[in-house]
Amino acid sequence: MRKTKKYYIVDDDIDDQQYLIEALTENDRSAQCYTANNGQEAMTYLENISSLFPDVIFLDLNMPRMGGKQCLTELKLLPLLRDIPVVMYSTSSDKKEMADTIQMGAAHFLVKGSNFKDLRQELTLILAAL
Repeated sequence: MRKTKKYYIVDDDIDDQQYLIEALTENDRSAQCYTANNGQEAMTYLENISSLFPDVIFLDLNMPRMGGKQCLTELKLLPLLRDIPVVMYSTSSDKKEMADTIQMGAAHFLVKGSNFKDLRQELTLILAAL
C-alpha cells in the first residue's frame, strides 16, 4: 500500500501556492497539500503539531515576516523537523542564493517558472531523489 505524501507549501503568493499544488497533485492524485503564507506562520504550525509532519516542505525564498532563509535555519535547529526535506522555491535564479540555501540544509532549489509541464517534470525528478 502506497503512503499518501504530505506537502507543506510556504509562500506569500496565493497564485504560486495554487500553481505548485496543481503540479504536485497532477503528479500524484493522492497527495495532500497544506499551505502557510510566511515562515513565521509555518513555524508556528510545525512546532505545534505532534505528528503527521509533512514529507517535504516547499519554502519560498522571499516572504514578509520571516523569509525562507530564516525559516530554513529555524527548521534545521529543531530535532523533530530537521530531517524533513526542504525544497527552496523562488523566482530568483541567483547562483549564490542557490548555493547558500543548499549549504544551509535545503535539499534542492527550484526556480519558479511559467511552464507547467516543465514544473511537473522537475518536481518528479526532485521528489524521486528525496
